[in-house]
Amino acid sequence: MRRTVKFSVNGQAVEAQVAPHETLVEVLRDAFGLYGARESCGQGLCGCCTVLVDGTAVSGCLYLAALAEGANVTTVEEGDELDAVQEAFIERAAFQCGFCTPGFVLMTRQLLDEHPDPSEDEIRHYLSGNLCRCAAYPEIIEAVKLAAHKRRKK
Repeated sequence: MRRTVKFSVNGQAVEAQVAPHETLVEVLRDAFGLYGARESCGQGLCGCCTVLVDGTAVSGCLYLAALAEGANVTTVEEGDELDAVQEAFIERAAFQCGFCTPGFVLMTRQLLDEHPDPSEDEIRHYLSGNLCRCAAYPEIIEAVKLAAHKRRKK
């Protein structure tokens, strides 16, 4: 049995027909063509499916779409221009295959919203739930530092 769920995605009001078992990442991909969040482990352990729900990072592979009723969902596809975090990831080449990058970008946004000038230890701790199979970790740390600097300059 499907039900209508109304919420916002990247600032636009949307609605979708969802089954009780459908996850948010499935609905974002299938109903709205937003492919940035990717299911990888299916257990909420790798961070590839990260999206923000009302500003809080969640594992989209575990978060039931029905729970998004009335929420503001943000994906890496938000906006027409790159933000400071995305620019920093590009400038520091903080990716190889790019599969994990959307999750790292969104977690970095949340980190910098909460801690505008994080230490390296805070960055490592905050991003510990995101896995990069290509091992671009040094570049990711540098990208987060650069993004923090860019945000502070604005």
